[in-house]
Amino acid sequence: MKNILVLTYWSYKDALIQTYTLPYVRIIRKYLPEKSRIYLFTIEQDFFKISDEEWFREKEKLKKENIYLLRTKYSEFGVRMALRFISIFFHLIWLVFTKQISVIHSWCTPAGAIGYILSVITFKPLIIDSYEPHAEAMVENGEWSENKFAFKILFWLEKRMSKRAKSVIALSYGMKDYAKRKYNVEIKNMYVKPSLVNLEKFSFEKIGTKDLKKKLGMEDKIVGLYVGKFGGIYLDMEIFFLLKAGYEYWDDKFKILIITNLEKEKVLEKSRYVGLPDYIIKVLFVDYSKIELYFGLAHFGINPVKPVPTKRHCTSIKDGEYWAMGLPVIITKNISDDSDIIERENIGYVLKELNTNEYKKAIQKIDFLLKQDRNELRKKIRSIAKKYRNFKIAEKIYEDIYARK
Repeated sequence: MKNILVLTYWSYKDALIQTYTLPYVRIIRKYLPEKSRIYLFTIEQDFFKISDEEWFREKEKLKKENIYLLRTKYSEFGVRMALRFISIFFHLIWLVFTKQISVIHSWCTPAGAIGYILSVITFKPLIIDSYEPHAEAMVENGEWSENKFAFKILFWLEKRMSKRAKSVIALSYGMKDYAKRKYNVEIKNMYVKPSLVNLEKFSFEKIGTKDLKKKLGMEDKIVGLYVGKFGGIYLDMEIFFLLKAGYEYWDDKFKILIITNLEKEKVLEKSRYVGLPDYIIKVLFVDYSKIELYFGLAHFGINPVKPVPTKRHCTSIKDGEYWAMGLPVIITKNISDDSDIIERENIGYVLKELNTNEYKKAIQKIDFLLKQDRNELRKKIRSIAKKYRNFKIAEKIYEDIYARK
């Protein structure tokens, strides 16, 4: 029997669990002995608060798959979280030994830091999934400084976990070089798994219905889609200046669909600042279970990741979801391999700079693409998703890690 402890730094209802973790956990489960268990540890934020009743339902549902949910309360990475984790570590250590955990499998860097400490204490092998820089990314995004304690401790932990991990599953091939340059660590057993997509959920069958288009006032409109937050790893006001270029080009034929957890009025404040009229913008928060229906309303997607150096080593799940729905994408430069793929395959536009001239070029390129045979364009873009974002990539990796060793 091989029991796995999967560590994350996200809330259970967060899309990062629902789309970025659970599908892979289920794949891992396929390659374990029948009676093996996976314990999935989540850190719950107030925004994604889940009722005890709903939590119990989810626990019971996953228990049928031999997946067991665990949770604790979220605090920002730093001194407060470190202090809270003193008690949490005692619980996790107890769990490792009482539940006969064979492997600690951590998702991304903050959870990887937890996994590293737990691995050292319990002598259990460590696997880092979705391996990418985090400490330097926080500095580049302007959220931390290099003098901040949180940066220093997390960067040190990144180095230590990189050295200790039995296997790392990186988001890009460039992480091998990054680890060598930044951590002075030679990664010997590295796999590459970009952010993959459920190609059954995101498909042409989920194109938005006429009723939904009518309800949202999107009939006979060119719809631009942005899904995500503003600021942090993403651009902020630049998004709205890009959208303004679309409005100036298409006028009232243009509609903007923004799916976000930010309050509608705060989004509209940003759009009004650049001179966009309220009536062309629809701001929604959509449950992930239905989100593909809203993707299906769009003609193109926007992925405005800040073009900072560390983002060369990350991949965004947004691109894969846009591609699976057959949508051309406007993206910033040097984002993982995605910017190169979009430019090479001629399936969108890569912003070379963040200025009005580039925004106009991006909109003109999208307009050119949309004037082609739409069905053929969708097929071409979806084929890119099948090639670069297929879950078969993960299946091969997890089979090699858990079934063959």
